[in-house]
Amino acid sequence: MKLNTLVKTNFSKMRVGRGIGSGKGKTSGRGVKGQKSRSGVAIKSFEGGQMPLYRRLPKRGFKRIHRRNIAIINLSDLENFIKNKKIKSEDEINMKYLIDKKIIKNKFNKLKILGNGEVKNKLKINTDFISKSAKEKIEKAGGAVTLPKK
Repeated sequence: MKLNTLVKTNFSKMRVGRGIGSGKGKTSGRGVKGQKSRSGVAIKSFEGGQMPLYRRLPKRGFKRIHRRNIAIINLSDLENFIKNKKIKSEDEINMKYLIDKKIIKNKFNKLKILGNGEVKNKLKINTDFISKSAKEKIEKAGGAVTLPKK
């Protein structure tokens, strides 16, 4: 028979500070005086004077302060949206249009179109950035791409 089956798991919680007969009376198992005996005091990540783990490990990574939020969409995604009737091929596709159709979230500042996939429809796209292959595929299908003036 396993030990786990013999252990009773529905013990009631030990009530501390209820007299010496309880075994957890007077100082409630906290010892005498000192920082750890007080309520509301926690010594987080203190390892008894040993160098704490968060200081022993090397720092990794970097977060840019002025990060540019760019929404990235592939041509295959646009084709799927047209096929599923989320967007219309005759409409001009731009940042505002995609936000209105709830395809991308409002947190993005700019839009970039990448050339993964094929285009079957004529698309009118107004975007901030576009890859060479995406531009070639759109123009080959009879569409038009406009970029804002820098």
